[in-house]
Amino acid sequence: MQIEMSGIVCRYGETPAVDGVDLTVGEGEFLALLGPSGSGKTTLLRIMAGLEMPEAGGLALAGKNALALPPNKRHIGFVFQNYALFRHMTVARNIAFGLEVRPGSTRPSKQQIRERVAELLDLVQLPGMGGRLPAQLSGGQRQRVALARALAIEPRILLLDEPFGALDAKVRAELGEWLKALHKRLGLTIVFVTHDQEEAMNLAQRIVVMRRGRIEQDDAPARLYAEPASAFVYDFLGAANRLPCRVEGSRAYLADGTGFDLPASIRPSEATRSSLWFRPHQVALEPTPDTAGTWLPGTVRDIIAAGPHVRILLDHAGASIAALLPAEELPPGLTIGSLCHWSPQSWRVYGDI
Repeated sequence: MQIEMSGIVCRYGETPAVDGVDLTVGEGEFLALLGPSGSGKTTLLRIMAGLEMPEAGGLALAGKNALALPPNKRHIGFVFQNYALFRHMTVARNIAFGLEVRPGSTRPSKQQIRERVAELLDLVQLPGMGGRLPAQLSGGQRQRVALARALAIEPRILLLDEPFGALDAKVRAELGEWLKALHKRLGLTIVFVTHDQEEAMNLAQRIVVMRRGRIEQDDAPARLYAEPASAFVYDFLGAANRLPCRVEGSRAYLADGTGFDLPASIRPSEATRSSLWFRPHQVALEPTPDTAGTWLPGTVRDIIAAGPHVRILLDHAGASIAALLPAEELPPGLTIGSLCHWSPQSWRVYGDI
């Protein structure tokens, strides 16, 4: 089912939680709403579900006006961050709840409900656990039950509000891959809210980055990472180094006069303050550079082993520079306090946030 939102505005008091958002989610698409707390992503999700009403704008589901429809008429399954399971009910009763409360004319028979619950327990890889209480399950298992309950009503849209936020990293990754496979199998339209950029990149076909109630960028994951539309998007998508610079024509200059060519697509106004941005993995290190290029001096402040990578922190003219290298590429003899030259191999320049 396709979702179309136009000019959506929702305020809490005088504060706009969503400020004039236009967004279309294609049928069968897996879309992530990504942004920091307070960016409006959960409010947007709740408006889709019918749990919040906008003060302005339109919402269409499959081409039909949906704002007048109550939540139970929208064919939407909603999964909350805190699972929202009924603690006194068994797993099977939790999953069956949405079917059992249907009006008599649309309610399946008890046998049909039992069959549907068994089918969903198999689907979420919890066969034979229908008789347990939520307290007898792990966090990952409880989240699967919440997903099964949302799927029991056979929704055409599945909305997930940071469903893995309370889980540890390993379980999050496992459930994320499971959810991705489930999407391919069922073909549902899925909208997934998260503040975790890596999770969004791994799962979604398309990512909408939100800031202060507005859409900052809407793109495929690869393009979003390669071509962030703003300094905010660049900074939010992962670890980044930032140095103040001035822009003159097609070059950016650091305070010490070191110049960098601007990418063709980037031309910040020369009248505004700008910054040079680059990722830690884009930093090359040489204790004594003997190759061509732009090399700047730095003092090693820390060396942090992180599995197959090493993170090196450098002090450069009062600024902190982070470099991330494969462990085997760590320059020999590099120690804390030693002088080391560094060079960004790729960069972007934006007007300051």
